Amino acid sequence: MTEDQLSGDDILQKAREAMEKKRQSFEKLLSRTRTGKATVSLLDGVVVTYYGTPTPLNQVASLAVPDARTLVVSPFEKSLIKDIEKAILIANLGLQPSSDGQVLRIAVPPLTQERRQDIARSLRKNAEEAKVGIRSVRQHANNEIKKLEKVKQLSQDQSKALQDKVQDLTDGFIDKIQGISQVKEQEILKL
Repeated sequence: MTEDQLSGDDILQKAREAMEKKRQSFEKLLSRTRTGKATVSLLDGVVVTYYGTPTPLNQVASLAVPDARTLVVSPFEKSLIKDIEKAILIANLGLQPSSDGQVLRIAVPPLTQERRQDIARSLRKNAEEAKVGIRSVRQHANNEIKKLEKVKQLSQDQSKALQDKVQDLTDGFIDKIQGISQVKEQEILKL
């Protein structure tokens, strides 16, 4: 086996890691999806210019959820309040912050049924993209296994057994994505 060739176990491990990254990426995307409830993760993508450097909001302010419909942003430096307000508006989250000079309060409006349907459609699309990504990892792993078989590093039986393991791994991750997606969709569509 040459240095750039992987063993069957290496291929399986790399496939598992790549599929796990796809799952984590999908879950991170879901955490930023509006469900009609206030959560600090709604502001995860907000970046504030802090002394000329783009900085995530949670590094320049503390975030709190006093009730199900309100977010409170308390800047560590009061001079940042206008910059934070601007950054939230630029992020185009559909949220309108109001300032009292000390903190920003953000009322999270309830979602309309039409908006809930749109979010659910987008969620299904993102879930399908995550599944396609996982299948792509499977295809890459199977191609690597076939290369090993072609250069006689693996027998046909070993190759088939490894491909079956890759398929089992794929099925497991696709089931996880589907389950996560269904739970989030129910949460979104619930009035």
